[in-house]
Amino acid sequence: MDKKKYLVAISGGADSVCLLLKMIEEGRSVEAVHCNFHLRGDESDRDEAFVVSLCQRLGVPLHRVHFDTKEYAALHKVSIELAARELRYRYFEQLRQDIGAEAIMVAHHRDDNVETVLMNMVRGTGIRGMAGIRPVNGHILRPLLDTSRADIEAYLARKGETYVTDSTNLEDDATRNKFRHHVIPLLQSLNPKASENIHSTSRHIADAEKILSWAISRARHDVFLSPSLIDIDKLLSFVSPSYLLNEICRDYGFTPSQCDDMLAAASASHVGATFLSSTHIAAIATVGGSLCIQFAPKSAQPKEYRLPEPGIYRLADGLSLTLEKTDISDDFRISKSPEVATLDINKVKFPLTLRPIRQGDRFTPFGMKGTKLVSDYLTDIKCSVIDRQRQMVVEDSTGMIIWLVGRRTNDKCRIDSSSNAALIITKTVNSPS
Repeated sequence: MDKKKYLVAISGGADSVCLLLKMIEEGRSVEAVHCNFHLRGDESDRDEAFVVSLCQRLGVPLHRVHFDTKEYAALHKVSIELAARELRYRYFEQLRQDIGAEAIMVAHHRDDNVETVLMNMVRGTGIRGMAGIRPVNGHILRPLLDTSRADIEAYLARKGETYVTDSTNLEDDATRNKFRHHVIPLLQSLNPKASENIHSTSRHIADAEKILSWAISRARHDVFLSPSLIDIDKLLSFVSPSYLLNEICRDYGFTPSQCDDMLAAASASHVGATFLSSTHIAAIATVGGSLCIQFAPKSAQPKEYRLPEPGIYRLADGLSLTLEKTDISDDFRISKSPEVATLDINKVKFPLTLRPIRQGDRFTPFGMKGTKLVSDYLTDIKCSVIDRQRQMVVEDSTGMIIWLVGRRTNDKCRIDSSSNAALIITKTVNSPS
């Protein structure tokens, strides 16, 4: 026998009363929870009183909570329905943890699932919407999802148990009620098993979604060159590039139409094309010879830092710069790492400044004669828009850019045969601990 404790959400309606009784019959250790959303006046209080009386009679511990749902909805600018959902599930989870319950049981049944699938279809949906309500979603369990409303009411009649009815379920104001009272009865007039078949189909689609999720997971691994770079050629070789890109872009807040535009730009090799979501920026870029889609979080303009003398500077976002002065001896070697700048310290004037690039910045790239716009240099090396936004330079007190960080030093600061001391600047990015 299952000795774990479960939390049963009970409204007082037929579905939740049935669920509570079934769990007791199965010998499960249960506690009940009731939410009063104060949306139906006296009727809300009637429901609460019924639940209190029921749980007392059954000897089931009851937790009650009251919400000012309208105020919450207005404050967070969401619908009443969404407000009630957010409030109850947040409270359920907190209560589950507080009492050490294994899971939260809610009384969604087959008819609820059928309504949800039809509503999703009418709104426009993908495979997730067609799969309907999930039997298990984290710590949420729905034991009655394969049981019809008619079977629930028949069970309660046999048990001689009463329940309360939410009067708003009898009205056609809500979209769900229109499906319940008109659309589904019409479908059942065409086929008495319409609801049963729709529910069964949704369960098949839910199984298919598991296989698709597995395939998408493998495809993600194949198309990502790094955690933020998608190889376009590999993406386009997938059986459905559009679907895969939509699945990936969901994580970054992009809409399906943006994904279509992104794929079109990538297919046409429109390097530099950018797309913005509420949280991220995406750009078509070339990285290591490959055409890519690059993702990055939206971030504030990089900060400016003063570097008055050699030393170790720990900056924002885990960035560190180490400035080291060293004598040039016979065994001195210049680092080939792009994260290290080796300069003649006598050609550099302190204090130094680390800052973002600015319009009109110029420098003399190492190995070249004459100055070049930083923007032109970044264009020449096919630097993406995202990387341009993050590009930093180090300049000395005269305003000379001595290092385009991570890319090129200034030829005017190069080590030559007359150099006797070097300034070595090393950039490191530390992972969050």
